[in-house]
Amino acid sequence: MRGRILFVIGLGAGYVLGAKAGRQRYEQIASTADKLWNSPSVKKQRHEVQHFVETKAPKLVETATGAAGDAIGKVTKRKGRRGDHGTEIARPEDV
Repeated sequence: MRGRILFVIGLGAGYVLGAKAGRQRYEQIASTADKLWNSPSVKKQRHEVQHFVETKAPKLVETATGAAGDAIGKVTKRKGRRGDHGTEIARPEDV
């Protein structure tokens, strides 16, 4: 019981001391991160990445959908193996 009480006291003291130093350090880190995020070079890279995603995402979705459909087609054509009785699985474009 004594150990628990000392632990709680230590936890409380650590919290109070950490909160005093922690808030100032947090503000310093947040300010530095904000300056970095809004720097011209990082802004330029963010816009380039956004443009890349906007132009390439539809093609990526189309490719992934096609690959998934092909994989489903290959799996459903294996009839008579491992107890498969010709059960068909709905393809994404059929749903």
